[in-house]
Amino acid sequence: MFADDDRPKVKKAHEIGCDLTFLSANELDERITLLKQEIVRLEADKAGKTSSRSAAESFFKS
Repeated sequence: MFADDDRPKVKKAHEIGCDLTFLSANELDERITLLKQEIVRLEADKAGKTSSRSAAESFFKS
């Protein structure tokens, strides 16, 4: 059997509003990077949906 300590630790995603007291500056930097990447992903998805909607509206206006 494997000890739990041998398993790779799964990093928990940042939870909005969580207590930041015990996080190091490096951990905060990691979370900032994670959140910036998530913002880029969300904006790209939003742009795709906006584009699709505009195309549909244009099609049905004709």
